[in-house]
Amino acid sequence: MSRRLRSGARGRGIGGTSERAGAGAAARTRSGTRERSGSVASGRVSAGTVGQPRPGARDRVRAETTEHTETSGRAEEPGGVRFEASRRVGAELVRRLRSERVGGLRQLRLWGLLAVALLTVALVSAWFTPMLSVRTVEIDGAVAVSQDQVREQLRVESGRSMLRIDTVEMARRVATLPKVRTARVQRVFPSTVRVTVVERAPLLYFDSPQGAHLMDVDGVEYAIEAAPIGVPKLVADRPGAADPVTVAAVAVLAVLPPALTIQVAQVLARTVSDISLQLTDGRSVLWGGANDAERKAQVVLPLLTREGTVFDVSSPNLVTVK
Repeated sequence: MSRRLRSGARGRGIGGTSERAGAGAAARTRSGTRERSGSVASGRVSAGTVGQPRPGARDRVRAETTEHTETSGRAEEPGGVRFEASRRVGAELVRRLRSERVGGLRQLRLWGLLAVALLTVALVSAWFTPMLSVRTVEIDGAVAVSQDQVREQLRVESGRSMLRIDTVEMARRVATLPKVRTARVQRVFPSTVRVTVVERAPLLYFDSPQGAHLMDVDGVEYAIEAAPIGVPKLVADRPGAADPVTVAAVAVLAVLPPALTIQVAQVLARTVSDISLQLTDGRSVLWGGANDAERKAQVVLPLLTREGTVFDVSSPNLVTVK
């Protein structure tokens, strides 16, 4: 009896174990079936849609990504909404400033065009109408030259436009007068022409049958008239503007100190290297040639303070007094 009970118990134990084993195997079989089914389905989806995601899913992913990015960006911005508002205000201010600058440049351009137009009208009016015409001629510096001579050389018509006169050509014509050294012609608006004349001054003269020939510091023989008082007389073999000895004498007188020039009564020029000065008090200065003229001019005045009648500065480094 007891053996039967134990056998039945073992039989039930074995059967229970078998049932549990069978249930586990069935569960594993179902799980394996589900796993294999899932793998196959996944494999079908992957094989059917690789590189071609469904439109709906792609849009949802993009929308979520964009929303996440915008949310993250706003979260990272300093000040949040206030920063965004200030940025918009700044952009609007920049836009207005640019608009005002463009408007200002446009106005400046319009004003510039208007100014050019007005200037053009004024120039045309001044050129072709008597608005700016010559009414007065002023002559300054003319003493030895008469004003009538100057006006004749100007050849300017009263009523002619100031803009149409040639001041350079007018000055050139005035300078052709023998006693005029330089001439300058200016427009003085609205209606005056001003002429400034610098006349030639006699540096020396030499006698001829026609009279005294006056020469200036440039060596120009510009007039024949009565010998002027206080001007030294040149004594030479063939005096004249083309004579080298005369040119050397002019060069000597041109560098003399004014205090000595007023004492010279006569210049004796035998050669270009043998020139002497006869002073008004009877003394004489042996000058030599025109070389070392500045050095000679420096030593001659102190030398004239000594006693003597002949002062030799022809060698300025070795002067003598007799």
